[in-house]
Parts: sequence; C-alpha cells; structure tokens
Amino acid sequence: MIEDKTLRDLFRTEAEEHLQHLDDALLGLEKKPGDQTLVEEAFRNAHSLKGAARMLGLHGIQAIAHRLEDGLNAARRGAQALNPELIGRMSSGLGEVRARVKEAVGDGTSDDIHTGEATAIAPGSAKVVAEDSAARPSAFTQDAGTEPPQSSPAPSAPFRIESVRVEPKKLDALMTQAGELTVTKTRAARRLADIDALIDFCEEWEREEGARQARLGSGIRRGETRRQDAPRPSPALLERLGRVKGQLGQLRAGCGEDSARLEAIAGELESGIRLIRLLPLSTVFRLFPRMVHDIAQEHGKEVELVLEGEDTNADKRILEEMKDPLMHMLRNAVHHGIEAPEVREQMGKPRIGQVRITASQTANSVLIDLSDDGRGLDTGAIGRAAVKRGLASEETLAAMAPAQIHSLIFASGLSTAGFVTNVSGRGVGLDVVRANVERLKGSIQVDSSPGRGMSIRIRLPVTLATVRVLIVQANGHPYGLPAESVLGSRMVASKDIFTVEGRQTVSLGGRPVSIAGLAELLELPRAMQPAKERDAQDASPCVLLSLEDEIFGVLVDELLDEQEVILKPQSALLRRVRNVAGATILDSGEICMVVNIQDLLASMRTHAAAAAPPKETEALAQKKLVLLVEDSITTRTQEARILEAAGYDVVTAADGLEAYNKLATRPFDAVVTDITMPNMDGLALAQKIRGEAKYAELPIILVTALASDEDKRRGLDAGANAYITKPEFDQQMLLDCLERLI
Repeated sequence: MIEDKTLRDLFRTEAEEHLQHLDDALLGLEKKPGDQTLVEEAFRNAHSLKGAARMLGLHGIQAIAHRLEDGLNAARRGAQALNPELIGRMSSGLGEVRARVKEAVGDGTSDDIHTGEATAIAPGSAKVVAEDSAARPSAFTQDAGTEPPQSSPAPSAPFRIESVRVEPKKLDALMTQAGELTVTKTRAARRLADIDALIDFCEEWEREEGARQARLGSGIRRGETRRQDAPRPSPALLERLGRVKGQLGQLRAGCGEDSARLEAIAGELESGIRLIRLLPLSTVFRLFPRMVHDIAQEHGKEVELVLEGEDTNADKRILEEMKDPLMHMLRNAVHHGIEAPEVREQMGKPRIGQVRITASQTANSVLIDLSDDGRGLDTGAIGRAAVKRGLASEETLAAMAPAQIHSLIFASGLSTAGFVTNVSGRGVGLDVVRANVERLKGSIQVDSSPGRGMSIRIRLPVTLATVRVLIVQANGHPYGLPAESVLGSRMVASKDIFTVEGRQTVSLGGRPVSIAGLAELLELPRAMQPAKERDAQDASPCVLLSLEDEIFGVLVDELLDEQEVILKPQSALLRRVRNVAGATILDSGEICMVVNIQDLLASMRTHAAAAAPPKETEALAQKKLVLLVEDSITTRTQEARILEAAGYDVVTAADGLEAYNKLATRPFDAVVTDITMPNMDGLALAQKIRGEAKYAELPIILVTALASDEDKRRGLDAGANAYITKPEFDQQMLLDCLERLI
C-alpha cells in the first residue's frame, strides 16, 4: 500500500479517472474499432496511468499499463487492427489493474490479485520492469498465445464516492464570494455601532426631558405663574422614549447575535476554502529524485539530492506554476554547478556533490531555497556576457556590487554561452523562472561564493487568494502594501533628508536608504494643503520596504491598519497597470488598490524625488551663482554650458585650492565639484568648506566617476549634500539637485 496518505489519495482519484476513461474508450471501440479518436484517448490514459504507477513504484500496475499502451500504440500506427477478442483482453487487463489499484490505496486485499502471466513481474526497479515488458510479447497483441487471467468479481460493497475533483476556478469563485461575505459581515458589525449611537441619543434625550419636566413640576409646586404658551410636563413622552430605547436594545441584542454568527460562519467558510487549495510541496518534490539521478548519470557526475520541508503547504496553483522552474534550476545545478568527481577531489571536496531543496513557511510566505556545493557563479564572466548583450555598460558594472551582478542571470537575453566554460553556465531560461515567480507575486534572489556553491531563494505567498497588507493613506486615498515586503516604519523629518544621485535619502543604521513619496511614485496629482498646515508637518510616516536585498522607503500621509484581504484580479482592460497588483475591498467598504512592490522599486530606481517637501518661496530676481570645480577643461566647459543654459551664473576653478580661494571673493549659492583633482581634491575641499561656520549651509554637490558605496559614504561624511556618479550622469539630475538645494 502507498504509505504517503496525500499521494495515496491523489493516486486513487487519478487512477479511477484514467480507468474510467479507458473503460469508456474500449466500450466505444467495440462498436467502432476504427475510431482513431477513441484509440488516441485510450492510449493517452494508459500512458498517464503507467507514468503515475512508475512514479510511485507500483511496478505491477506499470507493467500491465505498459502492455495496454503497446497494444494501443500498435493500433495507432496501423500495425495492428483492433477486434472484439483483443479489446476483450484489454478490458480484462483493466479489471486486474483495478484490483491492484485497490490494494495500492488500501481499498482491497492481496486476495483480489491474481498472479498470472500478465502480472508476473517481480517488484524490482522501474528499469527491470521496462526491460521485462519490452522483452516478452504484449498480452494485448494478436500474437499473444494466452489470455491474461480474468479477475474475480470483487465482493459487493456500498457504492461511495470518496473524493470529488473540483476545477480551481470554481474554488476561486467561492473564495471571492467568501470575501464578499466577510465585507458584508463587517458592514453588519458597523450597523451595530449605528444602533448603539441611536440608543445613546435616546438616553441623552430621556435625561434632558426628565430634567426639563422636573424643573417644570418644581415650579408648579412653588406656585410660580406659568405663561399660557409654556409647555406642560409630559410623562407620556418619557414613557415613549423608554419604549423606543427598549426596542432598540432588543434590536441591538438580536443584531449582535446575528453578527457574531455571521462572523463565525464567514470565517470558517473562508478558512475551509483556503485549506482546500493548499497541498504539501512533497507533491512536487517527489518528482525530482529520479530526474536528478538521471541527469547526474548522463553527465558522469555523482550527486546527492536532499529534500527538506516537504510537508510545507502552498496553494495548488503555486505548486503547478513552480514545478517547471524548480526542475530547470535543478538541471542547471547538476549540469553546470556540480563539478565532475575527479575535479571535486582535486579541489578537496567530496566526490559526491550535494544539491539541497529546503522549504519552510512563515506567517505569510513560503520559502524555497535551492542550493548546491558546486563551483558558484563567475562574477566577471556574467559581467562580460551582460556587456556583450547590451544589458549593462562597463561603467554601470563598475558601480555595481557583486550581488547586483549575480542578479543579472535573471535578465532576459543573458545566455550562458559566453561563460559556460568558465564557471557556472547558469542563466539560460532563468528570466522565465523570475517571470513565473513574479507572476505568483513572489520574489527571487541569488547568493554565490566562488568555488563553494550558490543558492537561490524564492519567496512565495502561502495562498494566492488572500494577501496581508499594510493600509496606508496617500493623497486622501487608501493603498495596500504587501506585508511580507514591509520591514517597519519610522517618522522622517525634513532635516533628516539628504540627496544622493538625485534621490531623497535618509540614514538607517548608518546605511543610506532612498525614499520617495508614495503619491509621487504612483504619479498621483499633488494634494493641495494650506501653507501653514504644510509647514507644521515637519515629519511624515515612512514605510520601509525590502525586495531583492534592496531597502527603500515610501513617504505616506498616514498609517491606517493591517488587514488580510481578498485580492481581486484586474479586468482584461486593466490586465497590467504599472505599480498596481490588484484591488480589494476593505472592512470599511472602501476600494483599495494593492501596490506591486516590484514595480514600485523600478519606479524608485528611475525617479528623482524631491529632497524635501517644497516650501513656498518668492522667486528671486537675480541669478543664482554656482562655483564649478573640475580639473578637466572639456568636462568643465560642458558642465558650465549646462548650468548657464539653465539660468545660473557660473564661476569655474581647476582644482580645490583655487576654488577655496574664490569662495571668499563673493557669496556663492552652491558648489559643484569633482573629487579627483590636483592640489586639493573634492573631499578635502568639502571638509574645508564645512569647517567654517559661514559656509555651514552652502550646498555641495559631488560629480565624480567614483561610484562605489565606500566612495559615496566618504563623500557624505565629508559634508556633501548630493553625490552624482558620472557613469549615471544626467544633466537634468544635476539641475534638479541644484533647484532643490538652493
């Protein structure tokens, strides 16, 4: 019997389906032996049944299905004509398969199984089964001398349908309706608050009316003169108010019970539908050992595959969509990552290479780590391939960290042909892997150590039906940020913001983090506020997000709530809207757009956000004066023309020492300087300027070819307000920096 319960249930359902289709096809062929459509259908089902049995090591079922497949294949090719006698033998074979399936899934006993020639195959390896069945004549061909034994009828038992197969789209529709029910439940709960408000109003009215009547009654008892039109005490009004309040109380109690019941039913329904869609990753992982074994043998390698976390559950669609990407990465790991045994011994490694797949689960995500102890990635070779295919320039590569270069293996069009002989050969088709992961609202990242191996981490949502989001407000509207990408939040004051390469930046634990307004990234119209109110808002909430090992922040108006919501897919007309993953309906009934974090990061990378919220200032009539410091006359002339064309007056200097001397000659509004220069470099100039109190507020912009993170840190430490690298130089970026800083 199949030990794994999940696989046992799946095989029971699948085998019943294939056997039913085979039965129907054979019955049809008895009437129409030449119907090729029925032959094709029977052949496909026999082939699928054979594959499922082979995967589970059910060699007896595999052998019979294989002979069925052979006989039907001969009929497909016209090598053999189907006649009633042959079709009858095939039908008898189906009876024996049914009995063996019952035993495999625990629905029958060994007494149901006959040991005739059709099943006389020892339970050996799948390879032995294939050779055995190919060597002897098929039991379902005209040349067969004997018929396979007929299976005895099974004992009568009540007919039961143990499982029902449901199309995933029907479950999706049910999940959507469950989400609507949740919204209705929330609205019903809000009606309770409305009733409570009415009860409070009645109580207040009752108190005021009681006090008023008490005052009137007291005046009458004292013999005060009452005007003709003055109101009389009305006990009947108090009585009516009391009855209304009592009825409202009964209505409140009844609605409370209904709301509590609705909440329980909606929660159980939603949870139940979600659980139906979840399957263990073992459903996919069990396909990999044979594939890895065969690829390793084909390439003369010794590889051990380690599977961990197979009981981790994920949405059925995730398993379906990730099977092929995982198989592709496994092929790459074995074929290109693991070295030959002799090479590994020379490197001091064990002859047997190891490929490991580890699955784990957090509250909102499924993590799949695929790693090997092979040769790792060749950073230089990947860079050369990227330059050759126009995916990056030499200057851009020089400014990239190794992890960023490694991520280029997921770029579309990057082939391993340029560096397959150097180290890893990874890259072919990995753009498709990334596309699949992102389509499932996941993320992928790679880590590599030369000579020690590499690992790929895939982060996926547990279920595609719901997503946990942080609700924020931007421009007066709610937006959802996926919670798995949220690192936290902090208040950011205007004085904490500085500029690096045209982007607003704050320091987080000593590390510069780019930030931008969510409204700006979503290209929303700017919400107008009174000047006094804007000035008062010195600090804004900033949500810190993480993706692909990159941290960035978005400025929002307000943090509202965190909810698990039903993500509604976009319509065909809005199939792909930049920065938007979908929409949902909040508990309040409001429509909320859920942000696509991958798109948001891409928008951040191309967006030069304002360094601080703009403040209303009067335009100055005179031109701003800029001190331009650059030792290259060509670069100096070009930059001076850019600044003058933008309306600035420019004074130039050939090095830092000359620039510092010119600072004393007139009041400058900004300094734009290179770093590498004779006599005094740009860093020393910036430090010297910052050393004098009168220049404490003078903006300093560094424009340099030095693009490493360490160089940027040194520039900021020296006192620069902005850092623009020449490989990424854009004249508009320089002008934007000046406009914001001056």
